[in-house]
Amino acid sequence: MDILEAKRIWTDVKNKLRTLLPDHVYYTWIEGTEAAGCDNDKFNLITAHAMAPMILKQQYSDKLIAAFKSVTGKEYAFSITHDDDYAKEYEKAKKKAASKSKKYATPEEEQDAIAKENLAQMQSFANLNLKYKFENFVVGENSEFTFALAQNVAKNPAKKYNPLFIYGAPGLGKTHIMQAIGHYIIFNNPKLKVRYIKTEEYVNELIKSIQKGFDTNKKMESFRQKYRSVDVLLIDDIQFIESKERTMDEIFHTFDSLLNKNKQIVITSDRVPADMPTLPARLKSRFEMGIMTEITPPDFETRVAILQNLAEQDDMSADFAVFEYIASNFVNNVRELEGAYNKVSAYSIFSKSPLTLELAKKVLKCADKKKLITLNDVAKQTAEYYGVTLKDFQSSSRAQKISSARQVAVYLSREITGENFEDIAKFFNKRHPTMLYSYDKVKKDLVNNDKLKDVINEITKKIKG
Repeated sequence: MDILEAKRIWTDVKNKLRTLLPDHVYYTWIEGTEAAGCDNDKFNLITAHAMAPMILKQQYSDKLIAAFKSVTGKEYAFSITHDDDYAKEYEKAKKKAASKSKKYATPEEEQDAIAKENLAQMQSFANLNLKYKFENFVVGENSEFTFALAQNVAKNPAKKYNPLFIYGAPGLGKTHIMQAIGHYIIFNNPKLKVRYIKTEEYVNELIKSIQKGFDTNKKMESFRQKYRSVDVLLIDDIQFIESKERTMDEIFHTFDSLLNKNKQIVITSDRVPADMPTLPARLKSRFEMGIMTEITPPDFETRVAILQNLAEQDDMSADFAVFEYIASNFVNNVRELEGAYNKVSAYSIFSKSPLTLELAKKVLKCADKKKLITLNDVAKQTAEYYGVTLKDFQSSSRAQKISSARQVAVYLSREITGENFEDIAKFFNKRHPTMLYSYDKVKKDLVNNDKLKDVINEITKKIKG
């Protein structure tokens, strides 16, 4: 097929896609594309938009194939790549057309402008990972309520649950749900500005903005506007602002600014505000004023469903026993579950072997039906290491040997089991603030204490067998 024929067919296909896709999707991802040729029943498309190849392949591939078949009667395959030269020509043509009139000549041009603004936002502003969407999040009893709240916020930002505070141990899907909110809003309400940021990245940006220089005031103003001019702010791992007074002050004023303008805020953390000892009362009250919801480790059925979903996304065929085996041995969080699946699936692909139970056992090398590690398991191994007893841990003794061992046991209890501090306090027969102090002390000591690191590693190995 010659290039002119390919371009003619693609023009007809684009017209068909206008009837199959919402306006903001068409004008964002389809309008700025052109046919570059057709070889062996495969259309080669180029685009002016850097993210279009990923978006179109992941979310709208079926629509494109259907449009090709409708126009030509054949099921053409397609490839799409970003082309810098075409992008420059496309932008030049758009600017030339826009300069003729300050007003939009048609509703389509206005939609195009909105879509292009949304595209720029997705590329350089929103900072979202495209794999985190509601559609590929597996909901279980551990996350059902949180998922429902997140969908409500995505559909009705700043209407009721503001801020939405999602907490739970690492690796349970907090970031996935948070970013899914952002994606839903961007694709369904493109006029709203969304920004996602990890707290550590926020802190680093703040530090750069306050470094000495002639333009410090301008840098700080730019930094503040970056986070106070959005409609939806998503802040991940908020616990990392603890003990950072300047950061906590900036976050407070940013929150106040957004809440006063009725903008949506979503926060994730590995703990509730009450478990952050150095967090000022004014920030705690802001975090708690909307609604707080917890994600807990998934149960066995949910873990199996997560693994099945991963296999479907990868178009991998596997025995059901493989999913049961992995789900039985990796129980603490979704992250380690995915890691185990990725390891066995990669081995299956590279060795060209079927993904069977025997293969999974060979690759993962873990004991069948590994039991869930409990607080008692952690306390027992820690007590044995230090030459004390569980009764010593639960007693009121303040002897240095017992106190130090107890602090390590509390730290490992939180890190290994993921239990909340309230339950840990009940187990050790201690007050809630005492557990927080013990955990934070060990965590801080680990930064510069290599001997303590060795102790933690050795006890952890014994606990996990």
